[in-house]
Amino acid sequence: MNALSRIDELANLDHLFSADELAVRATVRQVCADKVDPYVATWFETGQLDDVRGLTKEFGKLGLLGMHLTGYGCAGMSATEYGLACLELEASDSGIRSLVSVQGSLAMTAIWKWGSEEQKQQWLPGMAAGELIGCFGLTEPDVGSDPGSMRTRARRDGADWVLDGRKMWITNGSVADVAIVWAGTEEGVRGFVVPTDTPGFSAPLIKHKLSLRASVTSELVLDGVRLPADAVLPEVTGLRGPLGCLNEARYGIVWGALGAARSSIEAARAYAADRVQFGRSIDGFQLTQQKLVEMTLEYTKGVLLAAHLGRLKDAHLSRPEQVSLGKLNNVRAALEICRTARTILGANGISLEYPVIRHMNNLESVLTYEGTVEMHTLIVGEKLTGQSAFR
Repeated sequence: MNALSRIDELANLDHLFSADELAVRATVRQVCADKVDPYVATWFETGQLDDVRGLTKEFGKLGLLGMHLTGYGCAGMSATEYGLACLELEASDSGIRSLVSVQGSLAMTAIWKWGSEEQKQQWLPGMAAGELIGCFGLTEPDVGSDPGSMRTRARRDGADWVLDGRKMWITNGSVADVAIVWAGTEEGVRGFVVPTDTPGFSAPLIKHKLSLRASVTSELVLDGVRLPADAVLPEVTGLRGPLGCLNEARYGIVWGALGAARSSIEAARAYAADRVQFGRSIDGFQLTQQKLVEMTLEYTKGVLLAAHLGRLKDAHLSRPEQVSLGKLNNVRAALEICRTARTILGANGISLEYPVIRHMNNLESVLTYEGTVEMHTLIVGEKLTGQSAFR
């Protein structure tokens, strides 16, 4: 029995899922084993994700990009299948799951949900195939948790729109073919489909990261970007547009963080079985077993919560505060699992020969993006009390 089966079989977690769902999980696990795992430590160390387009095309062949959407070349899979895919992607690396999440749950979902038929036909098939890469411009240098205060503006000039502003911490930005950019207008916040070869648009790469290093992260600069009238997403005005997309990405994180946790538990259990101190392997000592048990317990609870939220979403019963509950719990638990796993590995825990420190560093970003701990706490708190405490 291998490490993975000991961790998942303790509570027989596979019983939660259908044969089709397990087949999706197995497919994603295999492509990650072939195309990501042999290289990801090097990508992280160098801070460069090699051949991004080759990787997106591989994911596109499997239907992983926008896999929960229907039509336009999208796979139309269930929310639970998408969740299991996110778990396997993040078991390889959070940056790889981010690549898929931003492409499908943010950029593609914005077009699919709020775009015109012409916009959908123009962009979605190529994005689903991985031939085109998208990014999602919401966060700004001085605006994170309060998107209503964004400074990026779009003004009408005759029949055109002209965009000016900055976006920050944008996954896929420097490699994207299309950016979904949210900007304030006289009508309220609107979304714009911006081809990245439009004059005035640039996406300088953000360097010196110590987290999500196997991920392309960029600033978006919009200096007088002129767009035709039909570049605006016609079906939404206001913050419900970007927030509706963010909720899809947050759902993927509920599952994805568990992949980083599982990988770290596997590494710690295998290491403890091989590491000999005081004449015996350290997995025979009580304190090490306690750590392994506590990590597995928290992981198991996280999977149960994710599966429950997946079933609710598949039944069209999911609410945003439930996703916030899942993100708040599972990312926080996964980060603590990684920290505990690191202690079992001792000094080796900081080496990229093992995945633990990489997962731990990555989760520091996952803890913050798509809503900080504080924001999700207040979302859940408002539902519990009926009182908004954001201001």
